[in-house]
Amino acid sequence: MQQNMAVTQRDCPVRRVPQGGFEVIPEGQFVSIKQSLGGNYTVTWQGNMYRIDGTDADAIGAEPEVLEFSDNGSGEILEDQVWQALDTIYDPEIASSLVAMGLIYAVALDQSSGGVDIQMTLTAPTCGMGPVLVGDVEYRCGKVPNVSSVKVELVFDPPWHKDMMTEEAQLEAGLFF
Repeated sequence: MQQNMAVTQRDCPVRRVPQGGFEVIPEGQFVSIKQSLGGNYTVTWQGNMYRIDGTDADAIGAEPEVLEFSDNGSGEILEDQVWQALDTIYDPEIASSLVAMGLIYAVALDQSSGGVDIQMTLTAPTCGMGPVLVGDVEYRCGKVPNVSSVKVELVFDPPWHKDMMTEEAQLEAGLFF
């Protein structure tokens, strides 16, 4: 596999793989780009692996993914915008969104606090990328106007199965027969 090197062009927020904790790689640091999938980048820096959100791709000289949400001025969170944000988050192994994969079970809004509560699952309870995906959900949904906090609860009831995926996601994963 060809590895690309990049120098961070600004402080870059990242999530450590697989723990999912947020950190910042400072401007001017050399990183090795290991993978680009679903608009996100997996890099190594100082012996650790990190995931850079596609909206921050400009920090490594790549074209950033632009998430644009209009604020209607009501001061309220629009649920369809939360779902739009969720639909931009991709499973790290299958090039399908979490929504298309059927991994998002519920979205609840608390307009008074600006909170979003999300129930989601993983393809397997032992999925090593679970903390990173939770971080992706928190980060992307936090970009929706009027959202002040995002809480993600991992649930495993009902257990996820391939029939929860859209037909397009099943085709992408090679599971549609």
